[in-house]
Amino acid sequence: MELIASPRVDFLRALTAEIAHNYSRGRVFVAVDGILGSGTSEFADGLAATFREAGHDTFRASIDDFQNPRSQRERQRADSARGFYDDTYDYVTFRRVLVDPFRMGGSAGFQTSAFDVRRDAPRESRWLSAGGDAICIVDGPLLNRSELRGIWNYSIYLETPWRVAYARLAEHGDVDADPEAPSNARTRRGQDLYLAEAFPRGAAGAIVDNTDPEHPTRVFADSC
Repeated sequence: MELIASPRVDFLRALTAEIAHNYSRGRVFVAVDGILGSGTSEFADGLAATFREAGHDTFRASIDDFQNPRSQRERQRADSARGFYDDTYDYVTFRRVLVDPFRMGGSAGFQTSAFDVRRDAPRESRWLSAGGDAICIVDGPLLNRSELRGIWNYSIYLETPWRVAYARLAEHGDVDADPEAPSNARTRRGQDLYLAEAFPRGAAGAIVDNTDPEHPTRVFADSC
């Protein structure tokens, strides 16, 4: 189905064409990375729509559907920034049920989600299959940490000011809109660790200013 043209859709179509030109065959993983509240989920959904519009077999996943149980997430204290960075996500399961079988191709089945954080329990297994040429778009924070970088064929990093990101989070949940509020220390400082240790801008094939989601713009990093 053809999408209705808009600045956002036109931007996503151009990005789709760029990725498809460089990765036209085989199984392809695309990361949509960014801080919490940067809009990774909505951006990845829109990108998946433009890929499907162009005729590509497209799958969506979110790293938020591969979280650890609460007891594991909070093993370094519920307010620990290092705990947020180290313990939030279950990368072993992510690789085992999605990355490895998707890469394998053929008849291997894969899962695009494994854990329901609201119930703090695993999801019932739902195995999917794909053809030889397919794309899987994964969104969420911390996607360019060192142990994940080898997964992505193409990585997009969304830039959004902290104040804008936390205002969005506050609209959709029990989060203080002030990024410096003590209640945000775990996620805010945990993401600071990520930005300092992983430097996701340097790993990105595209950096996108997503302050206004309806008018995303490409940002080109300094060459020096």
